[in-house]
Amino acid sequence: MENYTKDELQEAERAILSTMYKCEKVVEKLEPGKSQHTLTVRRIKALRISSELIARELEKCDERVL
Repeated sequence: MENYTKDELQEAERAILSTMYKCEKVVEKLEPGKSQHTLTVRRIKALRISSELIARELEKCDERVL
């Protein structure tokens, strides 16, 4: 796996959180059970997972500095 700088991770996290926020707003307007709703719910879950993994990597960066 490629190593990323702390700045790259922070920028990626900002982008993911922004996209996740937009998806959460859209999913409220979609009809449950329809394919677009299901797809958006799955995207939100994937974005949450990626955000959590980036947060873990950022914690590791902070621990290395200490």
